[in-house]
Amino acid sequence: MKKGSKKVNRAWLHDHLTDPYVKLAQKEGYRARAAYKLKEIDETLQLIKPGQLVVDLGATPGAWSQYLRRKFAPKELGAGGAAVGELNGTIIALDILDFEPIEGVRFIQGDFREETVLRELEAVVAGRPVDVVVSDMAPNLSGIESSDSARIAHLVELAVEFAQRHLKPDGALVCKVFHGSGYSQLVKLFKDSFRVVKPIKPKASRDKSAETFLVGIGLKPGRRNDEQNVSGA
Repeated sequence: MKKGSKKVNRAWLHDHLTDPYVKLAQKEGYRARAAYKLKEIDETLQLIKPGQLVVDLGATPGAWSQYLRRKFAPKELGAGGAAVGELNGTIIALDILDFEPIEGVRFIQGDFREETVLRELEAVVAGRPVDVVVSDMAPNLSGIESSDSARIAHLVELAVEFAQRHLKPDGALVCKVFHGSGYSQLVKLFKDSFRVVKPIKPKASRDKSAETFLVGIGLKPGRRNDEQNVSGA
């Protein structure tokens, strides 16, 4: 058993060290290869623009927030935006895990499933309409498919509910999901909630991985929970 697991670990380490996106992340100063997943989604759909308010759910280790702050840095500070300095836009990041600070990014530590943490996030948003919500949240998986798919679905549903409460009418939600049990129901949830729904499997997402991303753009009429209709979804 131990011998087999050592082989698996060695194979994973080899794949990781030879992964072109890992090498690129190291070269370009990103904390994780995941930055290139959001980059491809953004370049495909043109979602992220300077001056926006973006909420980054499941933000640790911070690669998505790094990408966002580079998009918000004035171009004259450096090709593709600078990793430090002036920022034209607002990024609010949230995760249950520790988060090494990124200049200009407001971080909240806590479990998005807990009401008190959600209220803290809403207090920081302070009623401002959100342009884009990005969610790379994933639960700890048990290996029991029915249990895991329920946990995944719960996080996606919470992200959709947050988007319905806080997104601008033409705003966007980017959400990590997994192919398998429950996937079709999550696609339906997105189609019920957004005018445009795009499933995207970025090149930086490993072929072996069941992960993909659902992007919803433009809340359908009646799907936005404003102050007069907070309970509405």
